[in-house]
Amino acid sequence: MEKFYKWILILISLAICTGLFSQTKPKDFYELPKVKWIYNASSPFISAPVVDGNLIYTGNLDGNLYAIDINSGKTKWKFKTNGEIRSNVTVSDNKLFFTSGDGNLYALDKNTQKPLWIFNASDKQYDTNDYHQSSPVLYNNILYFGMGDGKVYAVNSADGKEVWSYQTGDIVHSTPAIHKEKLFIGSFDGNVYGFNAADGALLWKFKTVGHSFFPRGEVQFSPTPVNVTVYIAARDYNLYAIDFEKGVCRWNREFPAGWATSVTHSPDRDSIILLSTSDPKHLFCINRANEKTYWQANLKSQAFGKCALSENMCYIGTMMGKFFGIDINTGEIKWVFSTDGYNKNHLKFFTPDDEYRDDIMSIIKTDKEYIDMIYSCGAIFSTAAITENELIFSSSEGTIYCLGR
Repeated sequence: MEKFYKWILILISLAICTGLFSQTKPKDFYELPKVKWIYNASSPFISAPVVDGNLIYTGNLDGNLYAIDINSGKTKWKFKTNGEIRSNVTVSDNKLFFTSGDGNLYALDKNTQKPLWIFNASDKQYDTNDYHQSSPVLYNNILYFGMGDGKVYAVNSADGKEVWSYQTGDIVHSTPAIHKEKLFIGSFDGNVYGFNAADGALLWKFKTVGHSFFPRGEVQFSPTPVNVTVYIAARDYNLYAIDFEKGVCRWNREFPAGWATSVTHSPDRDSIILLSTSDPKHLFCINRANEKTYWQANLKSQAFGKCALSENMCYIGTMMGKFFGIDINTGEIKWVFSTDGYNKNHLKFFTPDDEYRDDIMSIIKTDKEYIDMIYSCGAIFSTAAITENELIFSSSEGTIYCLGR
């Protein structure tokens, strides 16, 4: 019997060494991949494409959830809601979960495309600089998300019944994160909240510093918990590292030129985080313990999404309509892909080297004109989906790009 157990241990060791039990990242796209197909809709895409099997799921500002064949780029089906869909889709078994601007959380049967249930809350757009809705996160059969009524919700994924909710002081468009049975989320009241995920008991709330332009320090961005720290950015131009147990600040880093936005963490490189930024227009690689910057890549435009990751590369899109492949180890930009909107329209607003034209203030006079500009340039708001052979991202020109090896 002892020999038997020894052989079992040897086999397990071999399996681990050969990667049988490991979940490896896709291989790197070191070279600029080719366009496999392009999908066009009538309205902008803000939400991220989510791959499940041979289908891609993503919402559109026309109110439809689209299911697109990953091989052909053709529509398999679409489901209509009564509001703009800016949230990402969560897939679990045969169910699809997402929120819509009509104030509902939907659960669809992905085989029949029929609602299994609809949970009604309330939602609204805060202002012209807030592009995303809170996306539902599934944990232990409970869906967690925020809404425009200022509440954080926990809803049973089986029947759509409310498990608990908590009223914050303002809109909640932050997507929650769950770590060690705790839930973290931000609100436009300027607080980051820590809850017990099971029953919604408030564990702590952390108040941001605030800024002259944004006195409340609204938290529109989403948390990234790593070990004992929660990383989250706010509109007060700060990135915060918050103790996940006590809700106190371990450190904060100010970005005087503008917002920090999304934090990406890879367990393979536990000591670092990748930070997207708005007006600084750089992607930063930061030591998450002491704030040291290892490298920064100049994207020349704002980035709101997280990075998609392969073994040694990261991939991120910008508001100018460019999609970058960057070496994680050095920060070197290996290649850049430009959307059709960028190729067609960017010289209307920018110089050939991607700086604003000298006469831009006479071209863009209102918030609506600014939004129209970035939409026409094919702005990329979301995180790309990555498979073994494809990179897939959506853009505000109403387009989904599938790049392949």
